[in-house]
Amino acid sequence: MHKSDAALPDIPGVTDFQPPAVKSMQRTLRVANAYFKPQFFGLDQLDLSKPALWVGNHTLYGLLDVPLMNEHLYREHAVFLRGLGDRGHFAVPGWSKLLVSAGMVLGTPENCAALMQTGQHVLVFPGGGREVMRRKGEDYQLIWKKRTGFARMAIEHGYDIIPFGSLGADENFDILLDANDVSSSKLWKLLDGYLKLSERTRNGDMIPPLARGIGLSVMPRPQRYYFGFGKRIATARLRGKADDAQRVWVLREKVAKAIEEQLQMLTAYRAEDRTQNWSALRRFLAPVRK
Repeated sequence: MHKSDAALPDIPGVTDFQPPAVKSMQRTLRVANAYFKPQFFGLDQLDLSKPALWVGNHTLYGLLDVPLMNEHLYREHAVFLRGLGDRGHFAVPGWSKLLVSAGMVLGTPENCAALMQTGQHVLVFPGGGREVMRRKGEDYQLIWKKRTGFARMAIEHGYDIIPFGSLGADENFDILLDANDVSSSKLWKLLDGYLKLSERTRNGDMIPPLARGIGLSVMPRPQRYYFGFGKRIATARLRGKADDAQRVWVLREKVAKAIEEQLQMLTAYRAEDRTQNWSALRRFLAPVRK
């Protein structure tokens, strides 16, 4: 018997989760949908009846675009994504409770296996916290380091991968100070030896950037979001090869390329989209600024 076929015990909060009502999610995100006006491409070409591992790029802070994508998939396609979350989320009690109520689980192989064995759609951002805590000039870059866990889990469980790109959220803010600025400061170096700041922040990976949105505020700029979904990448033929490092790496790179292609497509589309960034509203407000 393949190890992924072995019976797994029920994991509270993972296998017994009950999704919220669609209307509840819709009400919660009504203002955000109106503000960011998201557009979605490629979903109509996908068979969504079969569960998949959804893999995409994480954007700055990772808080604004993901809920809108999840709500759209749930409302329009009856697909509820179970997110695999970075352990940093679960270090904050109130915050972790909110994310768990929205379906997120701690991103461990055991939790991922339980979700896949019960036939659920799974969402993962291989870049994790580091990709969220972007530095200046890193817009839409995939910062995956050497991570291959998502590819290995997909192979082990024969799960198709749906690659997707998310465009728009990295323009909501301008980064004023990033982790490089903080960790190179004299104060940081002074405190690091006493408080082990580097260790606590994974060598700076978990230092959030200081950014501004509209004016000097933290209000995000009105920026239309674009989501592009690529063709399914099947892994069934690789089942039993999860321990083959070369095959796992090839799959990882194939997924990364597919995501980058979606981002390129969305960038080209946005350049021609005359309604982006609330251009009509900006023209309306222009005389007022004068």
